Amino acid sequence: MNALQYPEIKPKKKFIKRIYIAVMLWVVGRAIQAAAKVDKEVKEEFAKLKDNFLLKMWIWPNGPSMYVGKTKDGKVKYLGWKDKGYKPTLTMTIKSVEAAMLLFTFQEATAIATTRNRLVVDGDLPDACALVRILNIVEVYLLPKIIAKLAVKRYPKCSQMNPFRKHFGRILIYVRAFTF
Repeated sequence: MNALQYPEIKPKKKFIKRIYIAVMLWVVGRAIQAAAKVDKEVKEEFAKLKDNFLLKMWIWPNGPSMYVGKTKDGKVKYLGWKDKGYKPTLTMTIKSVEAAMLLFTFQEATAIATTRNRLVVDGDLPDACALVRILNIVEVYLLPKIIAKLAVKRYPKCSQMNPFRKHFGRILIYVRAFTF
C-alpha cells in the first residue's frame, strides 16, 4: 500500500460561516469598546488589566480575528481584524470554524466551550477570566434574554442588573457600537 497513491483531502472553505463569524467578531469588538464607556462593571474589569493590554481573538488556523486593546490612558479600543504587528498580551484561539459557530450562534457559553476544549487561551489566567466576564456582560446587553441565557453561564438576576440599567445600557451600546 503506497500512501502517495491517495490524494490529500482538503476541507471545504465554509465561506458563509467565515463571513458570519467575521461579522460577529466585528460586532462583539465594537460592543466591548462601547460597553467599556457605558457599563461600570466593564470599566472596573478593564481597570484591573495592565496598561497596553491587547486581546487577540481568532479562529484557528487562518480564520477571522479581532483585536481589542487598552491604551495607556485607560481607553478601550477595537483595533480591527488585521494583524498590524501587534503583540497581544492575551490570545484566545477558537480551534475551528465549527466551534466558533457554536459560540457565535450562542448555542454554547464561553465557559462550556473552554471545558469542551474548543477554546485555547495564551496569556495570564486572571486576564482571561476578566475577559470572559466582560464577554458575558456584553452578551447580556446585546442579546435578548432567551438567547443570552444560553450564551452566558449565569444570567444576572434583577437584583444584580436592574431592567432600567440593562435596557438603557443596551440602547447606548448599540448606538455607540454602530455609529462610532
